[in-house]
Amino acid sequence: MTPSICLIISTYNSPIFLELVLLSVIRQRVLPKEVIIADDGSTSDTKNLIESYKSQFPIPLSHIWQKDEGYQLSKIKNKAVAASSSDYIIFIDGDLLLHPFFISDYQKNICKGEILVASRVFLKKSFTENLIKNKNKRVNVSLPDIEKNILNSFRIYGLHQLIKGKTSYKGARGGLLGIFKKDYLDVNGFDEAFTGWGREDSDLFVRLLNNGIRRRNIKFAAITYHLWHPQLSRDKLSVNDALLEKTISLQLKWCEKGINQYL
Repeated sequence: MTPSICLIISTYNSPIFLELVLLSVIRQRVLPKEVIIADDGSTSDTKNLIESYKSQFPIPLSHIWQKDEGYQLSKIKNKAVAASSSDYIIFIDGDLLLHPFFISDYQKNICKGEILVASRVFLKKSFTENLIKNKNKRVNVSLPDIEKNILNSFRIYGLHQLIKGKTSYKGARGGLLGIFKKDYLDVNGFDEAFTGWGREDSDLFVRLLNNGIRRRNIKFAAITYHLWHPQLSRDKLSVNDALLEKTISLQLKWCEKGINQYL
């Protein structure tokens, strides 16, 4: 039986990007069961955008919001997962456009005991600006439009079965993650001790790996296109690095401040 899929999109005060992402969801060849926007304290502009799309959206579209108290991505993702009714969760960031076969590629690769990691292509600033200007047009990416990760732009279905890729937590991205909800709950989800940008995704991966879940990368499939934007502040990175090191050294499987608060 094919597991039901919830797509969780994290966002913060970027309705222009979010609209492009939602348009890429509508264009999916296979739709998820539901889409949940995990909103880390955006203003009413984001709420108004989501409300305007609900009536035309082909599947249930929900908005989970929390008060803006600084960067608390782990918390809002936990709240979104708690609100989901699906078997399987796919996380993406609110700056990632989806290839039309993104959900389809994920669906075909779901396997018990595994976490899946999708592919990401970085778009140039000029191309991102063009997408914003012409939001109703399809995303037709050519090589000159790509700033980084050109190889990831090629969808060659089946080739990923021959490419093992990284199996550790290194290079893992919480905005490219597919996981069974049960496996997420078994490690108590994201650790909300992580605030500010960075390492909360690595911490989750470490605990999942410690709990016997394998990592598999979907290369040349499940492609996302990263919209250009200035780099976020990394002022909490040293603190988060220390938290991650603790998880690694103690071989932790569970975090104390996680999703169980919302269940």
